[in-house]
Amino acid sequence: MRFYLFLLISLHFNSLFSQDSSYLKVHFLYGSKPLKAYKNEPKWFGGILGGHVGLESDSGKILNFLFVEKFHIFPKKKHKTGAYVLYSSAQFYGYFGGNPDAVKKATVLVPISKQQKMQFDGITESYLKTTPYDYALFGIRCGAASYEVLGQLGILPKYTFGKTKRTIIYPRKLRKRLLKKATENGWTIDRKQGSDRRKWEKD
Repeated sequence: MRFYLFLLISLHFNSLFSQDSSYLKVHFLYGSKPLKAYKNEPKWFGGILGGHVGLESDSGKILNFLFVEKFHIFPKKKHKTGAYVLYSSAQFYGYFGGNPDAVKKATVLVPISKQQKMQFDGITESYLKTTPYDYALFGIRCGAASYEVLGQLGILPKYTFGKTKRTIIYPRKLRKRLLKKATENGWTIDRKQGSDRRKWEKD
């Protein structure tokens, strides 16, 4: 009788835990440039120090920040050329062109609580309607934008917009921080090597 009671209690707590926890997937597309022998390979924005970052909490919906018009050198408050969009996995990893299955990528699975999930959904809904900042070379771009959201969720230290754009100047700056924390906490990291036709950014 005691065994069955213990089993019921265990199942109850497991159920509560599963309902109160999920994962936020942080997707990293590595920067790259074509090898000299493959001149027909497309050149990517940012090259080796480029790449892209996006956040996913629901399957097939990756929130990412990009420019929808010609981006600014310095940010402008009245004419923002950046926007948050939801992409499928194929759209995200094919952002720079080419086969999305042939790119170098890393995905970090960050455990989040039900409250963090609700907060992320609220941020997503708000940012899809109105971006809080402009996309600019000397401003917020995809790496800094993703860091800003992760900071709000308490996954990484929260910075001001000014410190965020000065510190996370390209995706690798965020990736190194998150990969280090993932290793320390035993979070899952899914990796895939890219095509041998390109020179890929390293961690």
